[in-house]
Amino acid sequence: MNTTTVRAACPHDCPDTCALLVEVRDGVAVRVSGDPAHPTTRGALCTKVSRYEQRTYHRDRVLHPLRRVGAKGEGRFERVSWDAALTDIAARLGAIAARNPEAIVPYSYAGTMGLVQGESMAGRFFNKLGAARLDRTICSAAGTVGLQYTLGDRVGPDMEAAVDAGVIVFWGTNAIASNLHFWTFAQEAKRRGALLVAVDPYRSLTADKCALHIAPLPGTDAALALGVMHVLVREDWLDHDYIARHTLGFDELKARAAEFPPARVAQLCGIAAHEVEALAAVIGSTARGGASPAAAALPPAVAAARGPVYLRLNYGMQRSAGGGMAVRNIACLPALTGDWRHAAGGLLLSASGSFAVDNAALERPDLLAGRRPRHINMSTIGDDLLRPAGAGFVPIEALVVYNSNPVAVAPDSSRVAAGFARDDLFTVVLEHFLTDTADYADYVLPATTQLEHYDLHKTYGHAYALVNNPAIAPLGEALPNTEIFRRLAARMGFTDACFADSDEAIARQAFDASHARGQIDWPTLEAQGWQRAPWTGAAGSFAPFADGGFGTPSGKCEFFSARMQAAGLDPLPAWIAPAEVGNAELAARFPLAIVSPPARNFLNSTFVNVESLRATEGEPKLDIHPRDAAARGIADGDRLRVFNDRGSFELAARVTDRARPGVVVALSIWWKKLAADGRNANEVVSQRLTDMGGGPTFYDCAVQVEKCG
Repeated sequence: MNTTTVRAACPHDCPDTCALLVEVRDGVAVRVSGDPAHPTTRGALCTKVSRYEQRTYHRDRVLHPLRRVGAKGEGRFERVSWDAALTDIAARLGAIAARNPEAIVPYSYAGTMGLVQGESMAGRFFNKLGAARLDRTICSAAGTVGLQYTLGDRVGPDMEAAVDAGVIVFWGTNAIASNLHFWTFAQEAKRRGALLVAVDPYRSLTADKCALHIAPLPGTDAALALGVMHVLVREDWLDHDYIARHTLGFDELKARAAEFPPARVAQLCGIAAHEVEALAAVIGSTARGGASPAAAALPPAVAAARGPVYLRLNYGMQRSAGGGMAVRNIACLPALTGDWRHAAGGLLLSASGSFAVDNAALERPDLLAGRRPRHINMSTIGDDLLRPAGAGFVPIEALVVYNSNPVAVAPDSSRVAAGFARDDLFTVVLEHFLTDTADYADYVLPATTQLEHYDLHKTYGHAYALVNNPAIAPLGEALPNTEIFRRLAARMGFTDACFADSDEAIARQAFDASHARGQIDWPTLEAQGWQRAPWTGAAGSFAPFADGGFGTPSGKCEFFSARMQAAGLDPLPAWIAPAEVGNAELAARFPLAIVSPPARNFLNSTFVNVESLRATEGEPKLDIHPRDAAARGIADGDRLRVFNDRGSFELAARVTDRARPGVVVALSIWWKKLAADGRNANEVVSQRLTDMGGGPTFYDCAVQVEKCG
């Protein structure tokens, strides 16, 4: 028996980006485990990825090219050869491109986060073709723009430094479900005396284990941050030296914060004024130092809190009408308190700026040859697929979907499905399984999983790049994304040398070596499987803004942003009310807010079809507060219908105070075909976009709930 261990990396949309060890016996992957030497993985994996071989060898894997033989949505296909599939696809795309290449739309996101299997060869193919460009907004766009306006960079304190924090605030972050390794560092900080705080409309697994939990209404985080600022200024819990040297616009910010006393903020957020005071006391604990009269009146654990304060944000709280502003407001707080001075202080939303990625080398925009194709926002794909010609709009004639499952995950799901069902739409899907989206495809092309191809990964939760080596040969006729697009390019007659680049060559092009953040020691990376970003120094010691150096035009944390003003936005931290949550006009018909955070055993729509994981989740459930349940005559286990004017879906009631009054929670995202009624939570979500970044508003959604039948 021949047994080997292969170094790999988790490809999924998770900040942890774990280093993997794949045990292979006689060419078969038998075990996937975490690399104990990797400083953040430390040998541990989430339940999902620890069973990755179950997904790779799943009996339902698509292993051969398939051509549709039934109606769109039925999921009936016949096996065809690669030659037949590629010949027909190239001919049909070529015919559309001859009329107008912008009628062809690529649709992809983070089914893999790999720099090679993501947008490299695919980007080259669509740039050469002249296809429409996709605005990939569905996850982090609003928060990213808010962060860049304020800090100018997507970096923050080390995950590993969290052990030295005195306070850790999980703001919109269920770390146990979606940032497990950060949670292990937080637990160590707690053992050392740190106070753990959660800000979340839902009493999640993480919030349940925190000493303080504040549950604002969804979409009101911007107001809560302004209330914290008010108290910080009122009590002078400020680092005046840091403010003077490293911020811009404090006087204007001070005047704005004065408009948001705790009583007003409490009303906006649906919480108590003393909760605003408590959150300000813990966030201001570094600056306030010793005891103060205001802090002394708070609960002992809050009054005793001492910094550094580590704010860990996640992307759920930016999925509302004012989501970008909410992130911006919170990002101002560490500069007020001076927590950026400390390696264990500051704010982490994304560490994706730890490496300088050379997107131009990967995707080759020069292949556009001066063309400027239109942009399609992936979050409004439902409307765009159904939009007729007129007013300069070119109808979408073809979609090529890879690394995504839009029929399940995109907003306003019934319209998305209706768009995909168009008889005149030519759709190609690269996939591992017959997902909700694949069921509508004209061709399904078998893609390799992470165990079967080469890739390179940067992260957005820590400061390590990782390499993924193929552990096994591709199953059946599956091919890496890169190879599928290479072969399509050849069929289309594209002869540019870049289409012959190997995956390893593409990886070598991924980082911009002219930038300090792009300098990679390749021998170390390939031998070890991972490498820390050299410019971040030693693990746990990185304080990116200790001496200022923000990536904004001023080089400072910009409380006042001239760029926002030029873009027609409020240049100061502001309050933007949710579009639906708390909307008086909607409240009579749709009085409940709904959020759909990730189920612990799924990752977006990935892993839903792995039986052992789906069995753990059971069936789709709606968490509803006892007060809201009683008002509707709902008992635990009742079959419920959740609805608004956009659509409805059904699931089982779970009556629990984990959901705050006025908010219901549907842990997601289920494949529609695996739900009893063939629908999921995205049926009720609008295609409205956020204040900045053009992101979706998944958690700014008003519904009503009733018992079925």
